[in-house]
Amino acid sequence: MAMPRAEITGWGKYVPTKILTNDDLAKMVDTSDEWITARTGIKERHIRTENDTTTGMACAAARDALAVAGLTPSDLDLIVVANSSPDYLLPASANLVQYELGANCPALTVTAGCSGWVYALVTASQFIQTGAYKNIVVIGVELISYAIDYTDRSTCVLFGDAAAAVILQPGLTEAGIMAFELGSDGQHAHHLMVPGGGTRKPMSQEVVDKREMYIRMNGQEVFKFATRKLITCLNNIAASAGMSPADFDLIIPHQANLRIIEYAADKLHLSMDKFFINLHKYGNTSTASIPLALVEAIQEGRLKSGDVTGMVAFGSGLSWAGAVIKMGEAVNKIAANTEPQGAVVLQ
Repeated sequence: MAMPRAEITGWGKYVPTKILTNDDLAKMVDTSDEWITARTGIKERHIRTENDTTTGMACAAARDALAVAGLTPSDLDLIVVANSSPDYLLPASANLVQYELGANCPALTVTAGCSGWVYALVTASQFIQTGAYKNIVVIGVELISYAIDYTDRSTCVLFGDAAAAVILQPGLTEAGIMAFELGSDGQHAHHLMVPGGGTRKPMSQEVVDKREMYIRMNGQEVFKFATRKLITCLNNIAASAGMSPADFDLIIPHQANLRIIEYAADKLHLSMDKFFINLHKYGNTSTASIPLALVEAIQEGRLKSGDVTGMVAFGSGLSWAGAVIKMGEAVNKIAANTEPQGAVVLQ
């Protein structure tokens, strides 16, 4: 008997209420709305409020996803959280999410930078396919503003905070994850990293003085890596699914920079209408980027039952990940009118 595919049956998101616009940033560093928009396509981003935590944001998105799927936390067999900005170094984010949701199941955290949620999705799908678990929530959450140097205009204009989640269940039809690709090129990890604060260079006065507890990025090298991987990974996952990128009903790329997406679209001879874009509203939300775009694509009616989407993420590591998903009947449902319960600060 064929193994079941992991089908998306619920979805949800959470974004902080505080908005940081390009004009706001122009008051902080030497930049302008015109400069940022022309080089990135980003107009604004959501930034944590004093009440927002990684755990709280993740739980808010998960609760919405559970409501859409008609499940409760007690129905969950597994929680998978992808993020690089935990509340604490220990314990892992997933354990706090499990407790705060009130679920009684195992929980694991996947850390793979901006590619993390696709890694988590693929990991969770294996448990569905083998029959080990039936109800899994996969959350991408990033409170990345804590690691941003707002005196560095090359990075502070790019990032924002958000969370998004989906419910995976065994599919009864051909809907679900059709193909995937995961990749890593650690040789070039130094192009995008937080150099200080870890075990190699523990937090110290020197780290603080050099501001090495913040993200540092070699923009030119990351741009070249991102454009290359967006194109090759899209081609590879499409081929694995017996398709071409042109056959996708919608392409959901990592929302890092509009120029990266435009470059890929040109090289693939695809219209920009084929790509879902929301980075102008949120900037690069790292691990939350792909699921946030997926949730909004569903909510806006851009994905319907039977549609096939190709998703590709890329980021620190340097890592990349892609997946092909055929949407099931669940996306034709009207999402439950539930408001996120808000972020929770755990003492």
